Amino acid sequence: MSDEPRTGAGSTPLGRAWRRAVTAWRRFEGFHQEVFEARWGHARQREARTQQDTLRALLMLESLGVDNPVAYETLDLIPYMVADLHEWHQRMGRREFGAPGGCC
Repeated sequence: MSDEPRTGAGSTPLGRAWRRAVTAWRRFEGFHQEVFEARWGHARQREARTQQDTLRALLMLESLGVDNPVAYETLDLIPYMVADLHEWHQRMGRREFGAPGGCC
């Protein structure tokens, strides 16, 4: 090691204070995440499993030839789904999606 003073962001008092603040923030963030997971983690996982099971059952019924039992109720959602599709394919980096006039 040389006896020369270190240069860089961490060697100044402001740099050391910034590093301590970042470390403290990361510890607080980790603590907050642990508290959140302890309190609501199981309920979130249970709800996700329920949604996955429902989707899986609907897909299996449809593959067996049974009509979708909620098809009539979902007709009202189609305009919202098209808007979401447009935002999704733009977010994925595609300028156009589907046949001309289908989305864009």
